[in-house]
Amino acid sequence: MNFNPFIQSIMNVKYLLVFIFCSLVGQVVAQDNVIDEVVWVVGDEAILKSEVEEARMNAVYEGRHFDRDPYCVIPEEIAVQKLFLHQAELDSIEVPESEVIQRVDYMTNMYINNIGSREKMEEYFNKTSSQIRETLRENAREGLKVQKMQQKLVGEIKVTPAEVRRYFKDLPSDSIPYIPTQVEVQIITQQPVVPVEEIEDVKRRLREYTERITTGETSFSTLARLYSEDRESALHGGELPFYGKGQLNQAFANVAFNLQDPNKVSKIVESEFGYHIIQLIEKRGERIKVRHILIKPHIPDDAILAANARLDSIADDIRNQKFSFEAAAAMLSHDKDTRNNHGLLPNPATNTSRFEMQELPPEIAKVVDGMQVGEISKAFTMIPQKTGKEECVIVKLKSRINGHKATIAEDYQNLKEIVLAKRRDEMLDKWIREKQRHTYVRIKEEWRGQCAFKYPGWIRE
Repeated sequence: MNFNPFIQSIMNVKYLLVFIFCSLVGQVVAQDNVIDEVVWVVGDEAILKSEVEEARMNAVYEGRHFDRDPYCVIPEEIAVQKLFLHQAELDSIEVPESEVIQRVDYMTNMYINNIGSREKMEEYFNKTSSQIRETLRENAREGLKVQKMQQKLVGEIKVTPAEVRRYFKDLPSDSIPYIPTQVEVQIITQQPVVPVEEIEDVKRRLREYTERITTGETSFSTLARLYSEDRESALHGGELPFYGKGQLNQAFANVAFNLQDPNKVSKIVESEFGYHIIQLIEKRGERIKVRHILIKPHIPDDAILAANARLDSIADDIRNQKFSFEAAAAMLSHDKDTRNNHGLLPNPATNTSRFEMQELPPEIAKVVDGMQVGEISKAFTMIPQKTGKEECVIVKLKSRINGHKATIAEDYQNLKEIVLAKRRDEMLDKWIREKQRHTYVRIKEEWRGQCAFKYPGWIRE
């Protein structure tokens, strides 16, 4: 297939990057003397065979089943994502680094919990933990950008109660949606206490780095590469992209945006991710570019055991009716989002307290699945996506609503979400088809096969 010179130059760069990557990690694949190959081109972005294979491997791990050839489905899904990412670039959609880190921490710990250990995770993916995190980081950033772009495209869609009732009334009886089992869960959390000496050791190391930078012994970038625990920015000497103040952790932003001299190093900053020192690179209006070094205090096993023991003692007192779960959540829980709501876990996707099992954090779902209504669990540890920091938890199963066919009286909110989702899907579907018409697309002949694409406009004869 003949590509125009511009696209061919992009493909050559892609080949070079793949070759360098494979050479560095020692994973060069010999297949008819081809390191990797471009199978689709969408706009100025190439889709590599390795991307498709990695996505297929992840799908197998997640237990996903395809109703069509995965080598048709997966490249098309990647192509659609690239359409959204291209538009996100045009619209200057930004993703806060804190959200990326939270997503990476959450995914890493989910893999570790599901596979069994960090070592087994590394064996499964045939990569080190650092390499896995780097891959997850880019995937997380792109996934969050796509979400934000889609949210911008659909805007604030609203439906009236009359529209929801009409939708339900017009449904054939065999099409009335089945509402899966839903649960309401209350939680009480305790943060393991990090020993003072551990925090002081972290601060001592950061003060030492500041001294070495200030005296000119070494550069901030060099120390970031060697010691920062934010591994992605460490690869670039601690540099972060340009960010607005609202895109950064508030404590971090307050210090970073007050920096004036690029030759100075900030005071030590505590954020939800750990402790930092920061150096200014450049300011552009309301945006700033800095480099940082992040050190995370180590939480010792005995601190986790102590927090779990405190929670088990609280659970015993509740079972013995010394006080209620609601009172304990209000007085003793460290989770500010639930302690003022009787410990009730909110579902941000539906703005209710009801969760389908797959919507719960995986650590909680695993525990709740075998519980009876009113039962309180033993203490366990989890890593919330929001903070990415390990915490200890007990949960109470407040209610369970078994799966059933929807009714307008009991399931209005679910039906409303179905109508809203239908509207959103229709808007995004229309946008994709329009964007597809104006985007350069080429697919290798052997990758077309007999594919019945969801969006047939990819192939233009």
